[in-house]
Order: sequence, then C-alpha cells, then structure tokens
Amino acid sequence: MSAPQMVDQPLEGHFETVVAAEQRIEPRDWMPDAYRATLVRQIAQHAHSEIIGMQPEGNWLTRAPSLRRKAILLAKAQDEAGHGLYLYAAAETLGVDRAELTDKLISGRQKYSSIFNYPTLTFADVGVIGWLVDGAAICNQVPLCRCSYGPYARAMVRICKEESFHQRQGYELLMTLMRGTDTQRRMVQDAVDRWWWPSLMMFGPPDDDSPNTAQSMAWRIKRHTNDELRQRFVDMTVPQAQHLGVTLPDPALSWNEERGSWDFGEPDWSELKQVIKGQGPCNTQRVERRRAAHEDGAWVREAAVAYAAKRRAEAGAGGAGDHRDEDEGAGR
Repeated sequence: MSAPQMVDQPLEGHFETVVAAEQRIEPRDWMPDAYRATLVRQIAQHAHSEIIGMQPEGNWLTRAPSLRRKAILLAKAQDEAGHGLYLYAAAETLGVDRAELTDKLISGRQKYSSIFNYPTLTFADVGVIGWLVDGAAICNQVPLCRCSYGPYARAMVRICKEESFHQRQGYELLMTLMRGTDTQRRMVQDAVDRWWWPSLMMFGPPDDDSPNTAQSMAWRIKRHTNDELRQRFVDMTVPQAQHLGVTLPDPALSWNEERGSWDFGEPDWSELKQVIKGQGPCNTQRVERRRAAHEDGAWVREAAVAYAAKRRAEAGAGGAGDHRDEDEGAGR
C-alpha cells in the first residue's frame, strides 16, 4: 500500500462518518476529489442558472404594464443576481475562481438549467415562470438546505426564502390576469401550455438515465431522486392549477387513489437532450448575451481592482508613516 493511500484511508473514514451522521463538511475539511468535483459542477450550474435566468424575465422589464409590475420584476431580477453571487461565493470555497466559472459558461464548457432556453412571448410568461419555474425550483432546492456541504446549504436558506416569495408573486399575477378579460385568460392558458413540460424537465432526466444521482444521494448532496422531486412538484401544482382555473396540458393527468398522488404523462426527453446540447430555442441568444455583458463589464472589474490596489497602497503608506512617528518619538 502506498503512502498516500495510507494517509487517505483515515481521512476518508472520517469524511464518511461526518456525512452519515448528518453533519456538515466545511471548506477546510478533507473531502474526496470526486465529492469536490460534483459540488463544483452542481453549484456552478446553479449559479449560472440564476444569472442566465434574469434574461427571460428581463425581456419584459421595459414593457411591464404598470409601474408596480415593473418594480416587482426589477426586484426579482435583483434577487436572482444576488443568488448567483451567493452561489459563486460558495463555489469559491472549493478552490475555484468565479472568473474561471464564467469563462466556462460563455465558452460552453459548463451548463445552466434547461428551462431558461425558452422564450417569454407574453407578459403572462412572467407569471408562469414565477408559478411553475420557481415552484419547481423550490421543490428542488429546499432539500439542498440540508446538503452535506456547509457553504452550499447555508446559501440555500436565504435563496429558498426569496424563491418562495417569487413563486407567490407569479401566482398573484396569474390570478389577476385570470380575473381579467377573455384575452388575458387565453394568454395565461397559452403560457401554461408552453411552460408545463419544460418545468417538469427541470428536475433532470428520469432516474434510470441519471448517472450522478445515486452517488450524490450517498454523499447527502441530494436528498431525493429526480423522479421523486418531479412527483412532489406535480402533486403540489395540480390543486393550484385547479384554483387558478387553468388546464395543465397533460391528457394522462389523473388522481391515483391507491398511491395518493397524481399520475402524469412522460415528458419528451429527446427535447431535453436537444436543449442540453445547446439546440433549444434560445440557447445561442442566452449565452451570447451573457458573453456580451461580461465583456462590456470588463472596465468595471478593472476599475474595481485598480481602486482596491490603490486603497491597499494608501493603507500601507499610512501604516509605515505611523510606525516612523512612533520610532522618532521613542528616540526623543
């Protein structure tokens, strides 16, 4: 047995004990390389999704029908930007740099959630994103508050609180539209028809086609399988749709008394694979806009670095002067 293996065995044993005891792994703790790589991949994808996710709704910032709706939408976009920053900071505790992660995103080497590659054609889409997309995010992310990696779990606590608020905002917007004209009600139904299946696909491929799930659950990164979360989302959403007065576009949807859950149809997994490959309706546009924003903001980053360096230099010069005065005073 080689020396590195002899060293790693007790460390790995301690790691497994901590995880099995439902305790947290912190940045300075030893962790397997594969655990670190899995977290970097998942947290980076989550952070990218929050940043890219501002684009579909940002499409309506200048066209929201009232000042109130504009303020709500602007506040939500600001929240999503904050979520991205929390998550990039969490990823950096694993030894990666957010500039590197951004470069991987805009060069196509890292992914973001498939849901953000669909267009927002009407203002009703803003409400449906809040209701369905943020609702699916809540189902997926609340269990992450118990993730075994401390910085990720703690970031998720605040993110989930804000996502819950966004979901209620979206639902309130749809309720308002459904109390409006026939045209507005048709607009809501059309948006629901377009976003329902992509929302179900947000949870990822079915369990028998999800190679990372078993290990992520063993490490307590994930707490539920993709299919379990999808079922939870459907069971939560169907009564809300009934109250809202919209029809979910799934002829297979029916209550299963024996299971105590809703049966539903199979999403088009070939569509999900195409979107993941970069062939969705808005993949190219989303990445190009993110690249342009990154390049256009280069001067801001450079100015911030220069300002920080100037402040450090001034602080260093001031400190040296103080020491010199003390020395002179001691000589007198």
